[in-house]
This record gives sequence, structure tokens and C-alpha cells, in this order.
Amino acid sequence: MEYTLAIDNAPETVPGGTGILLLHPSTGETDRLDTDFLATDTDSMLVISTRTTAREVKQKLEYYEVDESKATILDTLSVERGYTRRRSEGVRYVSAPDDLSGIVSETETFLQDHDGKLRVTFDSLTELIYYADEEGALSAVEDILDLLSEYDAVGMFHLADEVHDEETVAAFQSLFDGVIELSEDGTVTSSFDK
Repeated sequence: MEYTLAIDNAPETVPGGTGILLLHPSTGETDRLDTDFLATDTDSMLVISTRTTAREVKQKLEYYEVDESKATILDTLSVERGYTRRRSEGVRYVSAPDDLSGIVSETETFLQDHDGKLRVTFDSLTELIYYADEEGALSAVEDILDLLSEYDAVGMFHLADEVHDEETVAAFQSLFDGVIELSEDGTVTSSFDK
């Protein structure tokens, strides 16, 4: 299965199973890239958020006119912060942003339960590393990338490159089929293996 990528200076399409790392400055405006990725050529999408709550993710999708009926949001923050949470069709929760097995399990459940063209975004690996640790985050990302391959889905994972050392960025970069870089001035460049 081929997926269209509506992102400047990236390939027009990528095959199912492709994992993309989005490297960006910590102040970078990633929402437009994220929502362009989600809204294009998609039957169902999973938004894994370690950075914002489900309510904030919904606001982002609404603002960028992404079809919310296709979205499932995995909120990793609300339980830990003590916010009211009601599991619903479009919102799932794990107990904390470092609940790596819960995040992987919910990703697998989403992929099992949906058909067609499936997209996953993970915003952000930087927060995942803060809450868990680098080794655990790498392992969880590998598990999710394996699931993307198994279910012929595609995913984009955010990493704020300047807050990590070069070794950490390189370790994550090595896991992905493609890297999209967003610079401070909004320029987008990419490199893909496939």
C-alpha cells in the first residue's frame, strides 16, 4: 500500500510500514506538518501525545480542519495530572507518559481495530525521553515501528533535535526509513532510504 505525503521537499508517496522521524527546533511550528501528514490519504489516524492533553490535540485537529471522526487520541498526560478523563470512542488513556508498554499496547489495539490506510503520529519522543529514559524510549519506538510494518501503516515521530546530544539523535535517526527536518526559518528538507 502506498501513502501520499503532502509535505514539501519529501517524497510524494511512501510505502506502508514507513516510519518517519520529524526533527525540529524546540520552538518549531510542527502542527502544520503533523496535521498535513494526518489529513492526507487516511482512513484512520492515531495521535499519541506525550506533550499535550487530548483536549489540546482536539483543538489542534479542529484548527487545522482535520477530520476528527477519523482520529483516535492516546492521551498519556491526563491521568497523571489528575484531570477528569472519560474513555470514549475517540480518546484512549494510559496511566502516565512513561507507561511504555501501555503506549505500545494501545497502538497495537488501534492498528488491529481499524482497516484501510492508517497513520500514527507521536508527539513527542523528546517528552517520552524526559518521562521514561532514552533506552526505554528507543525500545518502545522499535516496537511501534514493527507494528507499523506488520499492519502496513505509516508513522511520524517528533524529536526536538537541539535538546538532545548528537548520539541520542543519531540513535533515534537510525531506526527510521526517512527523516524530515524542519529548520528555525520553517524550511523543510528530507532524506529517505526507500
